[in-house]
Amino acid sequence: MNEHNMLPADLSQALLVGRVWRPGPVNGPSVVLVRDGEVMDITAMAPTVSDLLDRPDRVALAREARGESLGDVRALMSATLQGLEGPRLLAPCDLQPVKAAGVTFAISLLERLIEEEAGGDASRADEIRVRMQGLIGSDLSRLRPGSPEANRLKAQLVEAGQWSQYLEVGIGPDAEVFSKTPPMASVGFGARIGVLPESLWNNPEPEIVLAVDSRGEVAGATLGNDVNLRDIEGRSALLLTKAKDNNGSCAIGPFIRLFDGDFTLDSVRQADVSLRIEGPDGFELDGVSHMREISRDPLDLVRQTCGAHHQYPDGFMLFLGTMFSPTKDRKGPGTGFTHLPGDRVVIASERLGALVNEVQSTSAIPPWTFGVRALYANLAARGLLPHGR
Repeated sequence: MNEHNMLPADLSQALLVGRVWRPGPVNGPSVVLVRDGEVMDITAMAPTVSDLLDRPDRVALAREARGESLGDVRALMSATLQGLEGPRLLAPCDLQPVKAAGVTFAISLLERLIEEEAGGDASRADEIRVRMQGLIGSDLSRLRPGSPEANRLKAQLVEAGQWSQYLEVGIGPDAEVFSKTPPMASVGFGARIGVLPESLWNNPEPEIVLAVDSRGEVAGATLGNDVNLRDIEGRSALLLTKAKDNNGSCAIGPFIRLFDGDFTLDSVRQADVSLRIEGPDGFELDGVSHMREISRDPLDLVRQTCGAHHQYPDGFMLFLGTMFSPTKDRKGPGTGFTHLPGDRVVIASERLGALVNEVQSTSAIPPWTFGVRALYANLAARGLLPHGR
């Protein structure tokens, strides 16, 4: 993995939007485009990514706009990873709330059932996994949520006393869509991600994330890590927020790739998303998710998130879910997987690049201090707010 394959394989065709922290006189975030490998600050045209994505001419702007050059994108990514002085990449979203869809793949459904029955005890996972596979089968990938076949399986499981809240959202008509993190709280490429120190069973969740504008139109896609605390959520679904929304618990990046005639929602539907974990203890783990195996179409998840029932005037980011819950034993037979401080997590997809982060405790990484008020104070000081805002 190097700065070349951390970018889309077809970089010359990709329309990339992101955010960069600029130190010195700016001392704040800038909206950037990447074109022909060059990073250009276009904050004067679009003070936030939310503003940019809402523009009807966003694709033309990404193709034609000129801005202040911040140099080569590979150099920026390398400097960000090394923690060097100077500009660094941020999460490519700002004012958008971050939503997440859960249990959208059959294999992730099985793992959620295991968490629920284990009550957060990782040592029980293998035994429960074998029994659950015998009860519901290990391949639910052809079962469409809300279909007659799904309803029949639901009836069988209710009769057997095995119905679950996770099965309800996994094969029922209504998707699970929860609030992952507030605007401005996501961390980006090269940042440290946080795991609560009391969690003893946790994992990364590699996902594609859609960028949706205020009209509910999908503007583009990026990569995300929906950091998951299996023991805490497994104790009770009512602890979902404690398990999901913490300091550094949401990573998004490296850039949002805008949809155009070449890269579309169908590109997302056919994408593969890989995961690699490299631990300070020498542990290595590789996996891959195939978006073609998702149980709910991405557009269905968008419609269930916004519409007449719920609006997002600043747009929103939507994690589409993962099929990959690491189960490889790390500390001996039957122990399963959990993070250690210093783990390096790489989430990659050929046409989106790679999101790289290091795992640490939520209390050991920098606190979140730069929110919406700080953003607007910074933009105002730079004279970048449109009149009347």
